[in-house]
Amino acid sequence: MELGTIEREIYVDASPEIVFEVVSDPEHVKHWWPDEAHYEPTPGSEGEIVFVGRDGADNRNQLKVVDVQRPRSFSFRWTHPAGEQPVSGNSLLVTFDLSPSGSGTLLKMTETGFREMGWELAVLEEQYQSHVTGWEFFIPRIPDYTASLGVSS
Repeated sequence: MELGTIEREIYVDASPEIVFEVVSDPEHVKHWWPDEAHYEPTPGSEGEIVFVGRDGADNRNQLKVVDVQRPRSFSFRWTHPAGEQPVSGNSLLVTFDLSPSGSGTLLKMTETGFREMGWELAVLEEQYQSHVTGWEFFIPRIPDYTASLGVSS
């Protein structure tokens, strides 16, 4: 089993400009991914995303925007320890690549850095599977949320 990269592709019936906003702007992101998102979609911006558990407890994750190429690509690092700058080896890198496809957008999400984290094999497997399960739930929400905005290509 390869435990280094997660990739997901999905077609969204909206222009790359609209899909870019949906995957980069925290006001949109919180509608399909975390419960809260606080950051500026500009390179170097630091913030956090918050998931609220079934027990009501907050799971806060630091986030740092790495690259923004409107409307083609948006990337950030996350899961790094509090107080540390996110780099390869202490964080995961998520990249959303967008390309025009027919009357909409092909969206590719890639998350890398699992092997570089230095986790023991059991932790690596658990973290990787947790993220696979998460992205399998969240990525399919993007087209429906985008459609709810009432905009199209």
